[in-house]
Amino acid sequence: MASVTQLGYLGLSVADLDAWRKFAAEVLGLEAIDGPGGALLLRMDEYHHRFVLKAGSDDDVAFVGWEVADQRALGELAARLKGAGVEVVEGSADEARLRGVAELIKFHDPSGVPTEAYYGPLMSFERPFKSPRAISGFETGTMGLGHIVVRVDDAAKSLHFYRDLLGMRISDFIEMRMRRGRPTDTLSLTFMHCNPRHHSIAFGAIPAQKRLMHFMLQVKSIDDVGSTYYLAQDLGIPISGSLGRHTNDHMMSFYMRSPSGFEIEYGYGARTVDDATWKVQRHEAPSIWGHRGLAEPPKSPA
Repeated sequence: MASVTQLGYLGLSVADLDAWRKFAAEVLGLEAIDGPGGALLLRMDEYHHRFVLKAGSDDDVAFVGWEVADQRALGELAARLKGAGVEVVEGSADEARLRGVAELIKFHDPSGVPTEAYYGPLMSFERPFKSPRAISGFETGTMGLGHIVVRVDDAAKSLHFYRDLLGMRISDFIEMRMRRGRPTDTLSLTFMHCNPRHHSIAFGAIPAQKRLMHFMLQVKSIDDVGSTYYLAQDLGIPISGSLGRHTNDHMMSFYMRSPSGFEIEYGYGARTVDDATWKVQRHEAPSIWGHRGLAEPPKSPA
């Protein structure tokens, strides 16, 4: 069965492109490139670019791009989606050029998130990626750009879509108590993978306005996480989650607020998934330690 192989690119609609250009280069360490039609492209590895930012008032996800192996796999995926009643549209030549791919199809997930599948990414081996910052680089390659966490309307329908139509696999679940509300209120998140990265997407019925909760960038050195953590604070960028280690992927990371209001996780050292031996797990806490929010005061000693 043809399936998606990685989270290849992410499109964002942002209100302040200039702020993003500065933030992406000076804080995240991404390379900014001027794209067609006034778009801002962000590069992080040998791919020509991984992010497409266009001016807009949403400050939210504009589209999510999933890679498949080749044209045949793209055709098989399109046929499966259509057979399940999902409307599929072929991307135009201009859209393919903007995304830097050979061919793409467009559709929506059950919550209306604009979703795309493509093959043939434009590579730039002749111009190796060089971060504007003194960092070691990003863990990408066949694992894709990182991961995203999105708010969905119906978790069961989303699970069916990403598992049975796009061909992804369940990594684990987190069911945690909400910090606000009734003591019995819980938030359930589903984590899914399509390659050894622990998860390329996570979703749940999150009480928020935006669809995109955060995207994650994984760097190659814990020092890059630490230096960026303090750089963000020095620049006055809100830290929405302090340094911590997650229960499920074991990522050591922190969260900062982007110019668009959603969060960015910056991390190192996540464990990977081997489908031959991996067992689906369930967790009741998001972190082993840390990841305290801005409004969460330090705990007093017992």
